[in-house]
Amino acid sequence: MSIFKEFRAFAMRGNVIDLAVGVVIGAAFGKIVSSLVADIIMPPLGLLIGGIDFKQFAVTLRPAEGDIPAVVMHYGVFIQNIFDFIIVAFAIFMVVKMMNKLYQKKEAPKAPPAPSTEEVLLTEIRDLLKAQNSKDA
Repeated sequence: MSIFKEFRAFAMRGNVIDLAVGVVIGAAFGKIVSSLVADIIMPPLGLLIGGIDFKQFAVTLRPAEGDIPAVVMHYGVFIQNIFDFIIVAFAIFMVVKMMNKLYQKKEAPKAPPAPSTEEVLLTEIRDLLKAQNSKDA
């Protein structure tokens, strides 16, 4: 099989296509959540704590000296990314929970398993004994 045919067979499998669609939608969803956090959630939260933008929260580890830039740890951006993660994780949790409910409703109740041959034979023997006892009575 040629490399092209192998690659086409691999790429056209359902799981790979589903994964690709999930990655594209996930990237777009990530942008939406980042915008939600940065543009909607963080400004009022910053206003509540004194009108400060979270992106401005930083610690200067080494000040700038001449041409050497300052070394700054931007923990405000980190806090904002934590909010992003929590929102994305919660949204994914809700989607998975909804999907699980949909799949549980679609499953039909399973029929009880058929009796084993041993049980069938014992049942026949029991029925024969009952028939025999009812004739004697």
